[in-house]
Amino acid sequence: MTASQPVERVTSRRSTQTAEPKWWRVKYFRGMINDVKRRAPFYWSDWKDAWDYRVVPATVYMYFANIMPALAFSLDMFAKTNSSFGVNEVLLSSVMAAVVFSLFAIQPLVIVGVTGPITVFNYTVYDIMASRTNYFAFMCWIGLWSLVMHWILAITNSCNGLKYVTRFSCDIFGFYVAFIYLQKGIQVLTRQWQAGEASAYLSIMVSLLVFMVAYICGAVGESKLFHRHVRKFIEDYGTPLTVIFFTGFVYIGKMRGVELLKLPTSKAFFPTQDRSWFISFWEIPVGDVFIAMPFAILLTILFWFDHNVSSLIAQGTEFPLRKPAGFHWDIFLLGLTTGVAGLLGIPFPNGLIPQAPFHTNSLCVHKTVDDSNEDSDHKGHSHRVVDHVVEQRVSNLAQGLLTLGTMSGPLLIVLHLIPQGVLAGLFFIMGIQALQANGITAKLVFLFSDKRLTSRSDPIARIERRAAVWAFVAIELVGFGATFAITQTIAAVGFPIIILLLIPVRTFLLPRWFSAEELRLLDAPTASPFTMESVGGNYGEVVDDVNADSSASDGSAGKDQLAEDEAERGEALGFQQESAEGRTRSRSGRRKSFRRSGEGDEIELGKVPSSHAKKGTNSRHE
Repeated sequence: MTASQPVERVTSRRSTQTAEPKWWRVKYFRGMINDVKRRAPFYWSDWKDAWDYRVVPATVYMYFANIMPALAFSLDMFAKTNSSFGVNEVLLSSVMAAVVFSLFAIQPLVIVGVTGPITVFNYTVYDIMASRTNYFAFMCWIGLWSLVMHWILAITNSCNGLKYVTRFSCDIFGFYVAFIYLQKGIQVLTRQWQAGEASAYLSIMVSLLVFMVAYICGAVGESKLFHRHVRKFIEDYGTPLTVIFFTGFVYIGKMRGVELLKLPTSKAFFPTQDRSWFISFWEIPVGDVFIAMPFAILLTILFWFDHNVSSLIAQGTEFPLRKPAGFHWDIFLLGLTTGVAGLLGIPFPNGLIPQAPFHTNSLCVHKTVDDSNEDSDHKGHSHRVVDHVVEQRVSNLAQGLLTLGTMSGPLLIVLHLIPQGVLAGLFFIMGIQALQANGITAKLVFLFSDKRLTSRSDPIARIERRAAVWAFVAIELVGFGATFAITQTIAAVGFPIIILLLIPVRTFLLPRWFSAEELRLLDAPTASPFTMESVGGNYGEVVDDVNADSSASDGSAGKDQLAEDEAERGEALGFQQESAEGRTRSRSGRRKSFRRSGEGDEIELGKVPSSHAKKGTNSRHE
């Protein structure tokens, strides 16, 4: 079939307001089945495409980016739950989540593990219930109730509500998580006075050095210093090498004589407390079984929002992903891991912010291009752009297996050598990096910048009412402040409700106060229409099918629509219609990874061939 022939079947996306189906008419299991159908043809390629160098630094980076905060969170829960949760419980939770989601999830790029919000949830429940009932059995029932609720949400296609989630909600939640990291880092340092003033001040110094060196490594990766291979090495491995170096640094010279608090560990592959891995969930009063239900509702609200937002941000519009996304099936899997975690007496895992988008970013292949745009402020300058993302399952699985190895005796001994000040420094760098990438921070920088030096290409600069920008940022900060404030009280378990309320605030209230154009510039969908196909597209868009007859009646429209679809997927210009043989092969195996350009040359998806490159623009891959 040639490019001039009519398209047999294309997907049409029209940004029009249309009547939506009645909300009570639920097609059970429809979302989960469609998720699996869309992703199944790519399952083999998810393993085959891992044969790429980017997978190696991504695995190493995510191992440290996941395990170090998790260990610090274990330290927090160890202190606040009377040693109920320790290093091994947190590591096992991360391992289970990594294995399950890397093997079976629709979107394996999402890193799943122990988060700051669930840490707050765990020790708040301990403060409320530990004095009156069996804490582990109670947490187990929370997990079991939550499993049922997750499965109900997945079966009833609740993730279709994600079409209403925009950057507004994601930025507020990401801002909150970033401050949780910073707060936990400060809390770790305040505990160092238990070992004396010398220990406290040395820990503060080490944490700041870890933060500064790791931050500089990230800045070098984005700079023009050194050869590009050197820059990438520093960017990829700078943070883990910084942790390793400063773990040994405190044993040099007179610092060796200062007693520093270390990370507490336990026996290899055994729980922190003297108990079995399986929880006797029946050893609890019947009344407490039902008291666990409202806690499970709050946990389910948190996980529905937290995990889906992690997935959305990991598949953000800045990442040119080419493989289908899915949310309904992943919520089903999250319910499974939540129930199993309850039975094992380990923290409940869910999607991680900022690790999930960091993982996608670490798998990006960049290219350096020369800006030849006449209207750009950077005409003639080179800058890096994302060429494509190495979408695969191996890096997530590998970092999970490395985490499993960390539970072994020799590596637990090594972990016990890590000063708590190093963990505090890692908290700081994770928090600051998350703040830098946050939309609220970008708007605040714009508002406090000199108007005369503001870039003309900044979309916010096109807003006539500067007061609208101030008002929008103020609303975001109020949402963040309310969420953060409630977590500092005994009512901390209720903070998921505030997070969930952000969605209707954005959908129904903000359009009353801001014009459509202002909201378009201040806010945006978190992910592209291609990513949002699983949930029916972004709010205001519908995804429907156009059959061959309509395409045949307007061949040029069909070609234009297919080209538009490919652009949404981040694919190269030009396209090829699959032959009958090719369609059969794509249904039984993986979808084609190549299409043909207008000149008939075969090109890889996500890569723009030189014939389509803008004249006068040079590019170099990194």
